Amino acid sequence: MTTDSRESDLRKTVSEIGQDEFIWLEGLRNEKALAWAHEQNSVTLSAFTHGKDFDPIREKVLQGLNSPEQIPGVWKCDNDWYNFWQDAKNPKGLLRKTTLDEFRKAEPRWETVLDVDALGKAENIEWVFSGFLNLKPGFERAFVVLSPDGGDACEVREFDLKTKEFVTGGFYLPVAKSRISWIDVDHMFVATDFGEGSMTDSGYPRIVKIWQRGTPLSEAVTVYSAGQKDMMAAGYQGSDGDIKRNYVVRVIDFYHREVFLVDETRSLVKIDIPDDAKFTTWQEWILIEPSSEWQVNGQRWPSGSLLTMNFDAFMAGERTLKPLFVPDTGSALSGVTQTRDQLNGYSHTRDHIILSLTRDVVNRLEVLTPKNGEWQREPFGHVPELSKISAWGVDDKTNEYFMSVSGFLQPASLSLGNLDNGANAEAELLKQDPSHFDASRYQVSQHFAQSDDGTRVPYFVISRKNVVYDGKNPTLLYGYGGFEVSLEPYYLGVSGVSWLDRGGVFVVANIRGGGEYGPEWHKAALKEKRLRAYEDFASVAKALIASKITSPAHLAAQGGSNGGLLVGNMLTRYPELFGAIVCEVPLLDMQRYTQISAGASWIAEYGDPQKPEEWAFIHEFSPYHNIDPQKKYPPVLFSTATSDDRVGPDHARKMAAKMQALGIPDVYFYENTEGGHSAAADKTQSAFKRALVSEFLLHFIGRKP
Repeated sequence: MTTDSRESDLRKTVSEIGQDEFIWLEGLRNEKALAWAHEQNSVTLSAFTHGKDFDPIREKVLQGLNSPEQIPGVWKCDNDWYNFWQDAKNPKGLLRKTTLDEFRKAEPRWETVLDVDALGKAENIEWVFSGFLNLKPGFERAFVVLSPDGGDACEVREFDLKTKEFVTGGFYLPVAKSRISWIDVDHMFVATDFGEGSMTDSGYPRIVKIWQRGTPLSEAVTVYSAGQKDMMAAGYQGSDGDIKRNYVVRVIDFYHREVFLVDETRSLVKIDIPDDAKFTTWQEWILIEPSSEWQVNGQRWPSGSLLTMNFDAFMAGERTLKPLFVPDTGSALSGVTQTRDQLNGYSHTRDHIILSLTRDVVNRLEVLTPKNGEWQREPFGHVPELSKISAWGVDDKTNEYFMSVSGFLQPASLSLGNLDNGANAEAELLKQDPSHFDASRYQVSQHFAQSDDGTRVPYFVISRKNVVYDGKNPTLLYGYGGFEVSLEPYYLGVSGVSWLDRGGVFVVANIRGGGEYGPEWHKAALKEKRLRAYEDFASVAKALIASKITSPAHLAAQGGSNGGLLVGNMLTRYPELFGAIVCEVPLLDMQRYTQISAGASWIAEYGDPQKPEEWAFIHEFSPYHNIDPQKKYPPVLFSTATSDDRVGPDHARKMAAKMQALGIPDVYFYENTEGGHSAAADKTQSAFKRALVSEFLLHFIGRKP
């Protein structure tokens, strides 16, 4: 079928069918939809991958992604230091280990633990490594999590870290959106697809069981069942040195949960905190971060505070909470990344907590130490202006920590320190990421736009030092604005090759809906307030145009997932501000989003379109329903992945098809088969996509006379 005949058929569909005329494009493995996507890919690839610059840019990006000098991220298991590594020779990756002495070397000697490429070849499945969960304290076993296509649904296998083999007859779960945790070597928490009625409307497990080694999964003992309308349920073990506590969590929605302590009799005792509060434990302490104002024990704590007290005393009913952080105007708890346990973003060593704070999106660190019933604090680490510093404990047994410093123009460094030497003792530089472009030619600045309601909206601009404010600079404006996700400074890396070095200006907008100023910044764009995020983003676009660093003809917007919804709204609500749109793995049909993939899990963010009173405001930010054939739209590239079982490729397919059917020009679509929600299963695919986007952007917003 030719492009003209396909568009003719689509126009016929528009006129003859009702509101959701492109529902036939829904479904991950819908053969008719896949045939349509294949045709679309041919058109897009023909337009943007045959130019003289495409292959050189793709190769430069791939070389950067595969650089042998990049820092191998490591985590400690007993005396071994593990890393997952991908490069040109091992595109799907190696799980490998070394010693600290070896890791200090420029070229460490690594021992392969699991070769994912070899595994895929042996089993004739393109396995994508999706996780590794080791068993403390001995670290003799681990769960290896593998996706057959890069999607969220994964297989779980027990792995012997000593023999480097999968355990015959060990714990095993087939492909599903499972939630798992070790309890001890013979028991695990498992929440998975147990059959009919075991999954929530969001597509996640709702039943938590304890599974004993040597017994069939069907005999696992149920300890909790969430409701069908809840988002999911899971069980997990929190481990702080010698203290182990088991929990079950009922996730009501994205921001509300109930957590229960599982006692020795497997009875559940509820943790009595607000259901929108985050919490974790460290040693004998409970740490609580309320997301709404919390009145307790005669005191009022604002949202975004960090509070603590003795865990056992709290469970006994006492509420003598002490503040570790209370936000003020402009400041927020950035969270403290914990790479070992992934428990609500708090980091610690054996004797200290490392706290990360931000003021106007620029962060700093503090070390907190309990002593004689009080908490001592002191500043920690040094960071260049407009950069990012993070630190996290190496393990529970020492006060060693890793520290990383990076910035938009500054490759990440990795240092190893020990708080036994004091918070300001110099850490040992272990590794330095390579530079992918000449940063000396560029500059970083922070600015503030004024949104429609007067709110100050920060944004970062990365440009050449000699940039001319003539309105002709190709400028890419990036944003997200949802789920309390903060966009803090990060090294642009291969984006420097694919955008800055090609004459582009890059801008990051810190709009409402994110977490840059704590929970209230996020809540300011929830549900019926959603348009505030889009007004913020548009205000940044207007500020860039007013400054004459760019103009609508040279300004593009890019975003993925919730950011795809953001730029979808830029397309339909503010088309006059942009010369191009890059809309990646997006939500766009907000009337049916709850019925596509995991969409029902985001009702707390967007609202429920099945309720007429909520659809009334959701309709306002549903790009699929706001296309006006009388409007002039900028060129747009929709990209997605067949295996995206989180958002689903349905949104991008339907939006592109509808726009094309209405005769809107320059609507392009690209669907990768693998990669899940990242839309790239390996670095080769990622490099291809980056080059494709770069060529699309420069074709439409490149500097013109």
